Amino acid sequence: MRLSVLGAGPAYTDRQDAVGAAYLVTLDQTRLLLDLGQGAFPRIFPLVRPTELDAVVVSHLHPDHFIDLVPLRHYLRYEFQPPRRARVIGPRGLADRLDALHAQPGFSAASLDCELLETAPRQIGSLTIEARLVAHTDESYALRVAGANGPGLVYSGDCGRALDLAPLVRPGDTLVTEVAFGPGPVPPGVLHLDGPAVGELAAATRPGRVLLTHILSGHDLDATIASIRARWDGPVRFVWPGDALDV
Repeated sequence: MRLSVLGAGPAYTDRQDAVGAAYLVTLDQTRLLLDLGQGAFPRIFPLVRPTELDAVVVSHLHPDHFIDLVPLRHYLRYEFQPPRRARVIGPRGLADRLDALHAQPGFSAASLDCELLETAPRQIGSLTIEARLVAHTDESYALRVAGANGPGLVYSGDCGRALDLAPLVRPGDTLVTEVAFGPGPVPPGVLHLDGPAVGELAAATRPGRVLLTHILSGHDLDATIASIRARWDGPVRFVWPGDALDV
């Protein structure tokens, strides 16, 4: 299984070349995209034609995780004759959000086949997806993606309680997790993670490695990694657009 990072940024950042969340997972001929945030759509093309995606899975309804469904929709509708379609799996209300953005009922349905993301395991090609509700919005999901053999990949989406992720993580998995508030602390009432919380999760679940994303402006990268290593002794690093790793 291969992970290619198209985007790993938060809702805003001062870091150059940062774009919204988007992670391409491939195994055999299966191509699955986890989230499609702002600026990520053009980054699909060097890796796969958007028409070759088996599905786009959206973790929650914040624009930095789904807004580039708009250029995907336009591409499918206007680049081809006849137009093409894409399978999109996400929380309830996703299509309505896109329709409301354009004040156009049916905007999404013109090119996107939207399905409800649920917690029951779902098979897409060679990959099995498991979803679990996590604390963030009213309906936010973390995801585990795995093939028939070997370790899986667990993606936090945006998450405010690290232990919400624990039931998804098997020993040896690759954990791709937000660390919005760096070495911490997270402000009271804010549903995001920091390094200490990620370190405690890793110590409890023993993933094979931790890949960090979605850090906000102003937080130190080295201090963030140190705050995790103080609690867990396994491999940990940040990932950025353009990174590609075997899982």
